[in-house]
Amino acid sequence: MYIYITIFILSVLGIIFIKKNALLLGLVDIPNERSMHRKVTPRGAGIAFGLSIFIALFFFDLDYLIKYYYIYIAISLVWFVGIVDDIKDISPNIKFIFIFIASILLFRENYAIFSLGTYFGYEIILPTWAAYIFTFFAIAGYTNALNLMDGLDGLAASITLVMLIAFLAIGFQHDDELLITLSGFFITSLLAFLLFNWYPANIFMGDSGSLTLGFVIVVLTIQASNYVTPAAVLFIIALPLLDTFIVMTRRKQRGMSLFEADKNHLHHFLHSVKADVRFTVLMLIAMQAIFSIIGFQVQHSNDFLSIVLFILLFYIYLNLFDQRLKRRKKKKKLK
Repeated sequence: MYIYITIFILSVLGIIFIKKNALLLGLVDIPNERSMHRKVTPRGAGIAFGLSIFIALFFFDLDYLIKYYYIYIAISLVWFVGIVDDIKDISPNIKFIFIFIASILLFRENYAIFSLGTYFGYEIILPTWAAYIFTFFAIAGYTNALNLMDGLDGLAASITLVMLIAFLAIGFQHDDELLITLSGFFITSLLAFLLFNWYPANIFMGDSGSLTLGFVIVVLTIQASNYVTPAAVLFIIALPLLDTFIVMTRRKQRGMSLFEADKNHLHHFLHSVKADVRFTVLMLIAMQAIFSIIGFQVQHSNDFLSIVLFILLFYIYLNLFDQRLKRRKKKKKLK
């Protein structure tokens, strides 16, 4: 219990320190045309809640830290490159390299996604080389997906909190030390962060937070796949995936580059409907909670049926969250 109290207190103190010294540290977020906020705001709270976990582990549970050294070194690498990006805005290629190195550390311990599920009685097992490639792109893709969800006050932290609670439940269900502790540590730090980041936010997590959280979610996904089906895990981490799939599908439909930045994410659409940040964030939290509950319920169900259900939900979301619907209504009224 002491370790969780320490993480919470250190996170709060660290965030307060960064807030007060943001200009001096170069940790400020200046709004641009894609930003949902309109004033210069401190960023880099991920530095505080990441550091609080490492300090607490070093002083309270060094044996545990040594036991899972490869995971925490990998997390620290992603966290570090996020810090550098918060201060200097480095290129995506450099972040890509650090995520690759972090992934290699996991692969050295044979920590990867090897099974894609069982379909019609046949389990799809990836060869080792294919599992490593697939896992790396899963890590890189999901860290970016969660980073893109960090667009409204409290959104990325709250969505991640829901996912972490689901992984914590699986950890307790199967008495898995890593699932329980890693989820618990980041739940504690995010609760501290949300004291400052809930609307109206006075500090953002920055890439030091969003990249780290995305990486941690994939690590937990790999660990949880020892107990639940791959399709079930897909539901537990669904919203950032759906958001990315929908945005990229929409860009392809419009002949745009798949990686061109725009304002067509789920939170942009919902916010445009009611122009209420709290409403938008609460609706997306509810959506992720529903997905996580479904994932928890279908954790031992048929992979094929679960995947079909996921695809159907993707199709519904793709057509429901479509910015073009408004334009079509306006054109009809003009006619």
